[in-house]
Amino acid sequence: MAYTDHPHDIASTIAELRAARTAWRREANGRHTVARFPSQADIAHVVDDLVAALFPGRLGAYVGPAHGEDAFVEARLHRALSGLQRQIESEFAYWQEEAILSFDVSQAAMIVGLFAAELGPIRTLVDDDVRAAFLGDPAARSADEILICYPGIVAILYHRIAHALYGLGAPIVARIISELANNRTGIDIHPGATIGRRFFIDHGTGVVIGETAIIGDRVQLYQHVTLGARSPLGVTDVSARERLARHPIVEDDVVIYAGATILGRVTIGQGATIGGNVWLLEDVPPGGVVAQPTAVILADAAADHLHETLRGRGA
Repeated sequence: MAYTDHPHDIASTIAELRAARTAWRREANGRHTVARFPSQADIAHVVDDLVAALFPGRLGAYVGPAHGEDAFVEARLHRALSGLQRQIESEFAYWQEEAILSFDVSQAAMIVGLFAAELGPIRTLVDDDVRAAFLGDPAARSADEILICYPGIVAILYHRIAHALYGLGAPIVARIISELANNRTGIDIHPGATIGRRFFIDHGTGVVIGETAIIGDRVQLYQHVTLGARSPLGVTDVSARERLARHPIVEDDVVIYAGATILGRVTIGQGATIGGNVWLLEDVPPGGVVAQPTAVILADAAADHLHETLRGRGA
């Protein structure tokens, strides 16, 4: 039976939704109409084409002769960059309503041109990230397996793309790319975060890296690590410096194990190790080790009592 065959009266629902929209728009003083706004679906296609151009064989499904590979890359790249320019133009149109001056009509094209020049270095950075994963994970059988199957590599590949666009002046497009990675991998990296070479996220689910985090070279994180801020903006008064430096600095050769939460503009010194489930609000010196007390292994009567309690039979 089709929905229209049901005797539902939705007139009141429509009226309530109209009232909610009107109230929101009134509160926002009518700014930011969404007739022009970057499209997540269209940006997803752009990213697919960029990834195919960066890795035509392994991620672009190119199976033709070697002499035809450049033509494949050129076609995917042209399509990606054209789509990207349209999305950046939409972002500028969105902000135009409150801008003092009009955006130059060539600005989106300029950003895309500068971004295209970053793609070679991005490919090199991701190759280094794959090498770090291969060295850091004894379960890895090949670099190809890592690039195709590891969520941490997917997340950092998307981040390298998003970070370049964020720095060039397209923050909404960059944020959408980071959310596409988050949706696919469960790894949330703000495109403003600065990440060095040979970065490896093992397993990865639940990792959060904030906007102003700075991560050095050869850093390794495990799942559910948070590099976060201490308090959300708007809840407490913060200085200009605190707005621009809210997240941790992680120096070279640091390992941070699963479940660690590091908050605020603290510095984790070079070569430090942060143990699992650590809650950290202060600096760690180079080479330092931070760990929770080890678990207690119960025996005899204490173990029996806990077993019974967990089964609902304890006193």
